[in-house]
Amino acid sequence: MLCVMSRITEGTMPFQDGETWYRVTEPDAPTPGALPLVVLHGGPGMAHDYLRNLAALADETGRTVVHHDQFGCGRSSHRPDAPSEYWTPRLFVDEYAALVAHLGLDDHHVLGQSWGGMLGSEIAVTQPEHLRSLAICNSPASMQLWVDGAAELRAQLPDDVQDALTRHEQAGTVDDPEYLAATQVFYERHVCRLVPMPQDFVDSETQMEQEPTVYHTMNGPNEFHVIGTMRDWTVIDRLDRVTVPTLVVAGEHDEATPATWQPFVEHIADVRQHVFPGASHCSHLEQPEEFRRVV
Repeated sequence: MLCVMSRITEGTMPFQDGETWYRVTEPDAPTPGALPLVVLHGGPGMAHDYLRNLAALADETGRTVVHHDQFGCGRSSHRPDAPSEYWTPRLFVDEYAALVAHLGLDDHHVLGQSWGGMLGSEIAVTQPEHLRSLAICNSPASMQLWVDGAAELRAQLPDDVQDALTRHEQAGTVDDPEYLAATQVFYERHVCRLVPMPQDFVDSETQMEQEPTVYHTMNGPNEFHVIGTMRDWTVIDRLDRVTVPTLVVAGEHDEATPATWQPFVEHIADVRQHVFPGASHCSHLEQPEEFRRVV
């Protein structure tokens, strides 16, 4: 049996006053006409590690797959002293454009997961010349919809868990072990239903916790207590500018509830949708083969 092996290249490119780290996975047997895929990770600030398994698309589809750690996290340059207004969606749209140019990519696809899907929509509304399709995975079209959805899911948690969350948020003690344990209950229901968490997810979470500037500034202390600079973000009023074919996916138990991603389906002209039964926010980790098949 022939063993097919992809070729992996890692490097950095200059960006802002630092560097952006990237990883390019090239198939051993390229498929003619199979365009490269640029993968955008979530957070903001979670780095690419938890999306590593999407590199399997290289050999499964014969296309190049590009990951990178967005500026401020992972293996890219960190800026813990940057003012909060520095961290904007535009920064990461510009970084994507710089990466595409640096790697010399022409026509290509973009897949974004969670915040990465939000970023993907921000990219698509600018109508880049060489963008050929967009996959929005487990992402909201506005943070208000996200907050509303999280509140609904939170109300379904056991009473003692809800009480712990509320008490510590009001007291400002969100680093208390009781609060972190209550948060984990939500995560195991709606973020990743695999217990223990896969190592790729742990790796992303660990690097974020070691230097959480981007995540805490733009989002907040966790997935459902959103108090960061993205609190009022929305792309809904601009979605009619998305002209490329778009796939919107989510999990049945996703913290990105149907109401959060429905605007993508309603306002993007050429769109398809898919829900993974039994999955949550990290559908690609819970059902990796099926996720890649759908994508």
